[in-house]
Amino acid sequence: MAKKAVSSEPQEQPKVLRITLVKSPIGYSKVHKATVRALGLRRMHQTVEQLDTPTLRGMLAKVAHLVEVEQEV
Repeated sequence: MAKKAVSSEPQEQPKVLRITLVKSPIGYSKVHKATVRALGLRRMHQTVEQLDTPTLRGMLAKVAHLVEVEQEV
């Protein structure tokens, strides 16, 4: 088998997103409530940090009306 080339470039750090619950999921569907919960949010104005992945982006798109997202540098 051929060996993989080892790059001398430093690995990029994964981006981190700060997610804050700004609107209550009460009155929305169970799916939206479950998505907010899966993001790690329990209370209003609680902020969590998550790694930026395609899965996370899909979850955020589903509850974009309930959360505020900041990209950490």
